[in-house]
Amino acid sequence: MKNVVVVGSQWGDEGKGKIVDWLSSQADVVVRFQGGHNAGHTLVIDGITYKLRLLPSGIVRKNKISIIGNGVVVDPWALLDEIKELKSKGVDINQNNLILSEAASLILPFHREMDEIREDTAGKSKIGTTRRGIGPAYEDKVGRRSIRVMDLFSDKNLDHRLEIVLLHHNAIRKGLGKEIYKKDDLKKELLKIAPKILKYSQPVWKKIDEFKSQGKKILFEGAQGILLDVDHGTYPFVTSSNTVAASAATGSGCGPNTINYVLGITKAYTTRVGEGPFPTELTNEIGEQLGTRGKEFGTVTNRKRRCGWFDGVLVRQSIKVSGIDGIALTKLDVLDELDEIKMCIAYELDGKKIDYLPAAVDDQLKVKPIYKTFKGWMSSTNGIKKFEDLPHNAKIYIQELEKFIQTKITSISTSPERNDTILIENPFEI
Repeated sequence: MKNVVVVGSQWGDEGKGKIVDWLSSQADVVVRFQGGHNAGHTLVIDGITYKLRLLPSGIVRKNKISIIGNGVVVDPWALLDEIKELKSKGVDINQNNLILSEAASLILPFHREMDEIREDTAGKSKIGTTRRGIGPAYEDKVGRRSIRVMDLFSDKNLDHRLEIVLLHHNAIRKGLGKEIYKKDDLKKELLKIAPKILKYSQPVWKKIDEFKSQGKKILFEGAQGILLDVDHGTYPFVTSSNTVAASAATGSGCGPNTINYVLGITKAYTTRVGEGPFPTELTNEIGEQLGTRGKEFGTVTNRKRRCGWFDGVLVRQSIKVSGIDGIALTKLDVLDELDEIKMCIAYELDGKKIDYLPAAVDDQLKVKPIYKTFKGWMSSTNGIKKFEDLPHNAKIYIQELEKFIQTKITSISTSPERNDTILIENPFEI
């Protein structure tokens, strides 16, 4: 038995959906362990497209158990809408195949509004959030003010918890000249949807322990990317949770010994949504070409992604802080029409060469990439399923990339289609 964690090794949008879909077909249990409905995983199965935000990828497959862990912040209305949407496409969702952690914190309407207020007033300091209330919800969690799924079980407890959280938020709203929230109105809305949410609620840590003892294969599915980790990412231009593989343990309630293999999803170039440092960003026609060929628009927000050359320094750094065992390389085919391809192998900062991204945002914005240049292959890799069938220059690029990041490339994606993948190593079978 192998339990696998999948994480993005860049700023998210690495193509995790396709890889997770392939792995979820082999897993018995699929667990989301952090983030909220700011995630966006697109799956295409039997010609039907599913866009998942909160629900784990296993939910669209029969005989799989999907879990939303305690590390996820859950907008209950968004969850119910997503369930409704999938059911309309013929997906069976019930208490047997979907488990929601009773300890998961809820995203409430004032979290969404606070997210919007901050972004709208931040000016040049805006972070580029999805405006879905993720950050403010995590703040309340850390501040011990959260309404959690379990609080919906008790009218009395919900009343008490709402008093605590609204005391905080209404004070801020009053200071901003915003209308305050009335406890009874919000309580009424929550109690209205409570039965629909609570029927999925269970102690996730206990269920995972049971699944482990039964020898089930567990896939832990991360959202965003390691470079958006609140501790290890390009702070403050990060998400509000830990996106590294280790948070699979804390975000679901299992020990680190549950994790047997960490797979990092890595795009053959680099993209970023929103604000923040991006050393290899291309604001020229090549950047536009990458964005057009790669269809670089956000699944959730439809925002255009910033594009640039592959940053080997950042990926190598992500591999170290997240304990990545193998790399799934995606979107190789996007590079097919380039006569020259570059890879960042170091930075220059204040006249000195460095081999990592410094922690200070001022330094991150100042670093200049040092590139190694490769000849392009100027031929199609679309749909190729064997490494030996790749163009010569494509093989050189991949081999040099692998050598630089010091981690084995276990698969190479050559189109958005699930079967168009060069499989070198299956994480579940190692």
